[in-house]
Amino acid sequence: MTEESQLARLGLFDARVPRYTSYPTAPQFTDAVGSSLFRQWVGAIAPGSRISLYLHVPFCRRLCWFCACRTQGTSSDDPVIAYVETLKSELALLRDVLPEGVTLSRLHWGGGTPTLLPAAQMRDLARAVFDVVPMGEGAEFSVEIDPNEIDAERLDALAEAGMNRASIGVQDFDPEIQTVIGRIQSFDTTKRAVDMIRDHGIQSLNTDILFGLPHQTKERITESVQKLLALSPDRVALYGYAHVPWMAKRQQMIPSDALPTPQERLRLFETARRLFLWDDYTEIGIDHFARKGDGLDIAARTGRLRRNFQGYTDDTSEVLIGLGASAISRFPQGFAQNNAATSAYTGHIQKGEFATHRGHAFAGEDLLRSRMIEALMCDFSISRDEMCDSFGKTPEQITAMFKQVADDFAGYVSLDSGDFVIRPEGQALTRMMARGFDAYDLSKAGHSSAI
Repeated sequence: MTEESQLARLGLFDARVPRYTSYPTAPQFTDAVGSSLFRQWVGAIAPGSRISLYLHVPFCRRLCWFCACRTQGTSSDDPVIAYVETLKSELALLRDVLPEGVTLSRLHWGGGTPTLLPAAQMRDLARAVFDVVPMGEGAEFSVEIDPNEIDAERLDALAEAGMNRASIGVQDFDPEIQTVIGRIQSFDTTKRAVDMIRDHGIQSLNTDILFGLPHQTKERITESVQKLLALSPDRVALYGYAHVPWMAKRQQMIPSDALPTPQERLRLFETARRLFLWDDYTEIGIDHFARKGDGLDIAARTGRLRRNFQGYTDDTSEVLIGLGASAISRFPQGFAQNNAATSAYTGHIQKGEFATHRGHAFAGEDLLRSRMIEALMCDFSISRDEMCDSFGKTPEQITAMFKQVADDFAGYVSLDSGDFVIRPEGQALTRMMARGFDAYDLSKAGHSSAI
């Protein structure tokens, strides 16, 4: 039996499972977490500690059809400028409850298109952030940059504010694929943006590329990856395109009959993966690659790799606060998410209250299972001793949990050392194995393909 048929037998090509950027996953959030609990969790942050901050800008000049993010199109700067004022008001609310001496470990501006902001608003927003939470020593400030929506003036503003890592979404460089997914972004446009970024002294570059797009073939993804490698990014996220038109209505514009089969998706991934490895990138988790010596590479080699809503990270802060419409925060006590509708989010902030409208307070075995799933996604293994020491379980209890999942994936998991270890040939099944440690009902959530 071939490796592909073995994976098919285990359901890899039929399963739809979470990406596990959190546990529990966002579909499990409820209205039991509101603004008062969010305020309480912020107030419980240890004085003088380091936190991470995420700012969501839900505006784009045009809406890409493949994208499932919470965004809205705008041809005018007026709503964007008004939104920045709302973010500043939310920051003021945060300042009132944040304990003294807290500094930033990571600051990320995402979207949407944060580089839609005029330069003056970028400077204004950065000042507002640092007035509330200053950057700590060695902190990282990253921004998602649209090559079609950036210029020297805006890069001047970001560099002056302290941005030291840029992130660019590539998706694919093939013109036909770009047309079908509604994302026109030539290699020359992308290279021009990368050159400008580096000319401004910003040397750290993240990029995203997708596999599983319509009309994508091994030859086409090879050409796109080779063009991407010519830009020498420090980190690459090789994401599988999630076709979920029932959730993201704009994806109905994409012809589903032009999408590759699950088996073809796996071959596309493997084609791109080999190219990154041949170019001496380190493989990070299930879908990231990093240059040797990059922070992700170091974190993976030293057991400090973590996973959050932006994917893999070397940030070990216990608190991530999300600001803006639909932004999600993570605390040691649980998750809290702002109202997704920009109008509703703005209304709460203008009334002087936080816009939290759903979330999840950790209970029962949430933290144990969360760490198990994160360890699998980051390291392809779970340490039995760590689970016992950190969560007060006996070796027998942890082994029983391991065995329950391992039995479903016989031949792809080793328990010989007492730890749960995914064998290299079984790493494509990682998200499915993670689902085995998920105690929540996933039947009502429309998750993406397991590959």
